[in-house]
Amino acid sequence: MNSPILIACAHGTSNAQGAAEVNALRDAIAALRPGLDVREAYVDVQQPDLVDVVAGLPADPAGASAVVVPLLLSVGYHVKVDIAKAVKSRPGTVAAAPLGPDPRLAALLDQRLREAGVTDNDAIVLAAAGSSNPNAAVSVEELAGQLRDLRSNRIVPAYGASAKPSVPEAVAMLREEAAGGAGAGESAGGVSVGGRVVVASYLLAPGFFHDQLAKAGADLVTEPLLPSPVLAEIALERYDAALAAHAVKS
Repeated sequence: MNSPILIACAHGTSNAQGAAEVNALRDAIAALRPGLDVREAYVDVQQPDLVDVVAGLPADPAGASAVVVPLLLSVGYHVKVDIAKAVKSRPGTVAAAPLGPDPRLAALLDQRLREAGVTDNDAIVLAAAGSSNPNAAVSVEELAGQLRDLRSNRIVPAYGASAKPSVPEAVAMLREEAAGGAGAGESAGGVSVGGRVVVASYLLAPGFFHDQLAKAGADLVTEPLLPSPVLAEIALERYDAALAAHAVKS
């Protein structure tokens, strides 16, 4: 019996490097599970569109014929609306949880910060894409807590769009704290005068949102999460968990 298809659904990007990184992630997922049918899909910008990929699947109301694994870092509009709607349109198709939050992603962020030479005196803006869905901010806050378990820095979540504070706002706030201005004091946590403000890119790959981080006024911006084998491992775990949950309900 063949395993259900894994539809690796990414946001989509016009950035060539970002697209290549996501393609490599999809290949890494397939390499970890030989024989598994891993298919490409997107919710925006690129083709094939998830709706079309799901429409082309075999209908299997008796069991799961496919699992949509969001190559996304939090529960937001694309997970709750786009992916949920596509899955509902085809019997036998189920949705997995997104890749984050996950302690392994926090460890990967910590690795990116260390690679960039970030010290304990630096303040960190945890920069996520942002979503109009409040659940996305909850996911990012959870990831921030996991990162705080690994580092003593002042860490402030911020967003590229649709949620507050924006990344530039968070950078400005941390600069004011470091200078001893409004907002400094107890709330400033581990900020030391003279420390840098660093943006930790909580994004999968280069693209529009990552490009905007360089304009936020920070001293340093870390590289995105990809490439890393951790993402493929998490994606397969999400796939397996979705199948296990579906089997319990059936």
